[in-house]
Amino acid sequence: MPELPEVETIANGVDRRIGGDSIVSAWFSSYKEPFKTPSDEMAATLPGLRIEKVRRIGKHIVADLAPSSRGKSSSKSRKTPAAPSPNQQQLLIHLGMTGRLLVSAPEVPLPPHTHAVLSLASGRELRFVDPRRFGRIGLVSGFTGPGSEPLAISKDNFAALFHGRKLAIKAALLNQSLLHGVGNIYADESLFRAGIRPTRRAGRLTRVELNRLHAAVRTVLQSAIRAGGSSVSDYVDADGVRGFFQIQHKVYMRTGEPCLVCGTPIRRIVVAGRGTHFCPACQK
Repeated sequence: MPELPEVETIANGVDRRIGGDSIVSAWFSSYKEPFKTPSDEMAATLPGLRIEKVRRIGKHIVADLAPSSRGKSSSKSRKTPAAPSPNQQQLLIHLGMTGRLLVSAPEVPLPPHTHAVLSLASGRELRFVDPRRFGRIGLVSGFTGPGSEPLAISKDNFAALFHGRKLAIKAALLNQSLLHGVGNIYADESLFRAGIRPTRRAGRLTRVELNRLHAAVRTVLQSAIRAGGSSVSDYVDADGVRGFFQIQHKVYMRTGEPCLVCGTPIRRIVVAGRGTHFCPACQK
């Protein structure tokens, strides 16, 4: 499942290409699974709205919508959108396991498993493709996400998230109601860089360890965003291009390979139902 860096990369790419564009028409497939809002309601509501800004919140892509002006603003004249109001209508997209959000020219053939096409005033199309149909699209207002933003949270607030918690720190990092956007890959990589074993009880970590983890989470996520995310399965960006952070993985999917720091073989265990990779020598 795409995590924060992948979703950030896609949202930024889509925003660069269609931010400020207006929706002319909307088509949806006959499948019911991908749609949190009935497809006929979205088909009636979306035309005539402008996509003010496309951004990431947690693992969701959010398009802030407003009544349309004429056509699409040029990149030079496009104004920075104001902060969305609690009542602003939004198109909310979760990619699930295999979802892709692509900006295409109309003449490009539709990929198989396309479930939504927004035709835009600029002549482009925004397409949602999802073979397994675990992704979701819907209309919402004032979405802020289920937890705290890992790239913005302070050290103090980060430490407070885990105070007194009895679950393993890896499980706590995956809890989206605490810290939204971090998933399996980046939890493993952050814990390695912080030198913390994933099975440690979250509430027993020292403040020094939590400060290291706070810094590691931010560093790993920012590095992955710069690399365009990790393509270990189906992930591609808005242009269909794969990410490159997987070549920087220190532990994830490196079971049995030597640790890049100490040479000890990387171990794989299961924590919170997820495959978990760590170095038994470097992580205490």
